[in-house]
Amino acid sequence: MAERGQPFRQARGGVTRRNLSSSRSSFFTKSATRYQPPQNCNLNIRRNSQHMDSSFNNPNGNVKDNSDNRSWIKDAADVIDEENNLPSLVGTCPFMCPVEERLQRERLRDLATFERLDGNPGKSSSNLAVKKFCRTISTREIQVSDVRPLSVLEGTLNHLFNLFHSSDHPFEVVHDFIFDRTRSIRQDLSMQNISNNRAITMYERMVKFHIISHQKLHRSSSSPNASSLLYLNLEQLTKSLMTLFNLYETNRISHSIYDNEPEFCSFYVLLQIHPDSKGEPLSLWFRNLPSAIMKSKQMCFARNLLRFFRLGNYKRFMYMMKSEASCLQCCIVEPYINEVRALAVSCLNQAGYKLQPFPLADLSNLLLLQESDVESFCNECGLETSSDEVGKRILAPKQSSFFHPRKGFQKYYPIHSEGLQGVSINLLDL
Repeated sequence: MAERGQPFRQARGGVTRRNLSSSRSSFFTKSATRYQPPQNCNLNIRRNSQHMDSSFNNPNGNVKDNSDNRSWIKDAADVIDEENNLPSLVGTCPFMCPVEERLQRERLRDLATFERLDGNPGKSSSNLAVKKFCRTISTREIQVSDVRPLSVLEGTLNHLFNLFHSSDHPFEVVHDFIFDRTRSIRQDLSMQNISNNRAITMYERMVKFHIISHQKLHRSSSSPNASSLLYLNLEQLTKSLMTLFNLYETNRISHSIYDNEPEFCSFYVLLQIHPDSKGEPLSLWFRNLPSAIMKSKQMCFARNLLRFFRLGNYKRFMYMMKSEASCLQCCIVEPYINEVRALAVSCLNQAGYKLQPFPLADLSNLLLLQESDVESFCNECGLETSSDEVGKRILAPKQSSFFHPRKGFQKYYPIHSEGLQGVSINLLDL
């Protein structure tokens, strides 16, 4: 499996209007993925299974030569234009899916649920079919009629996000469809070297899709394929963030920053809470960020929250989550907050007085849990709860039975906070 991406590293002020065009051809360098292209795909497919793990370590976007293996598997969502001397490709496909691909997939009955006309697995239309992600391609052989221009890509993204809150199918089914088709959108953007403000807006929306999916997939983690879906979504979230950072830098004028840039940089910092997070050390990444981003409210929140997490300061961590975290920041942190909760319960159990039990209502505010979930959480940690003389549920400290579940908590405990009330926002408004 390819490594997750690293932040863009470029000297500040290194992109000017003169060298903007030359820099655009280099910022889409990424690593390999595992998606298999549809049968008889008319694109040039390279069949080597080696991953391009080194691509993120090369900020210039040039692929290093390897005498042992000169064929590469490329992530086509972040495709590298090896033919830098060729003119920029401009797509002409007026539909969400090229006609030839749609007809071929109808013959092969290779239509997703959302693409079927009246439920017929062998029939679709130009208003339903969306171009699938094709893993490996070369811009030398691609036909412009198979590539969608920017305006069509924007309309396609709107169409996909209209399906995001569909209640007719399990979220895993909805996510799988949008996940694949947004990669195809990124693929068409990169093949045409589109790096303007409209592309930035599209990438910001796709990052938000992956962040909300990150939380929703964790909440439905009981499904058999949950772990693989979580990993793939997190991988594409990181890759989309890296490309977005590159787009910010490519279009930067002097030391100005984009309005949403501090918020999206804070997302990358919060992802470091993940136990298996990889990439460039934050201390090195911070050196290349404009000071305006480093001093922003969003970035200060993310840095402090990560510091409290690593120090085990559960009280400050929970207070910041409750008072300062945005909806999307909660979506990133929520899957990992049980570790902080378990630490808090352990400390309270050890440091409390046996004759002064803790009301579960107070623990609910501290742990950002509903009161009914507090009791279940304590039970999973091996602690017993009881009722006082007036019937209120309490937790008696100094219990020797506390333990941290080695295989994780059996139940998912969402954050109970007003900050998450906006999770069901319409992505078209993001």
